[in-house]
Amino acid sequence: MSDWAYSDVVPWWPYVFILLGGWLPTDVWRYIGVVSASRIDETGEAATIARTIATSLVAAVIAQLVFYPSGALADIPTWVRVVALCIGFAAYQLSRRKILAGIFAAEIVIGIWALAPGLG
Repeated sequence: MSDWAYSDVVPWWPYVFILLGGWLPTDVWRYIGVVSASRIDETGEAATIARTIATSLVAAVIAQLVFYPSGALADIPTWVRVVALCIGFAAYQLSRRKILAGIFAAEIVIGIWALAPGLG
């Protein structure tokens, strides 16, 4: 047995793999969406269902990050993550739905917890 690897013969194959396996399938659906977007009624049932599914997926990801975190986020106590979520949501609502306001408010809560000794 030799130590032969495909990358030794064709060093650019990972880039082709990324192009064909990652970019192309994603962009095909984007182009189909752009072409068909003019035919979709924004107030129709299909658009409402798509928006509902997208919103629920985002809510599920947020819930997983808050209640079942991994990595460095797991070192932050649950009560801090919940308070940051609540204050971030309140800032989002009070700022007329500006996402950055909610993100910054939640980050400030976590930053205060990180800098304040004895809160952990």
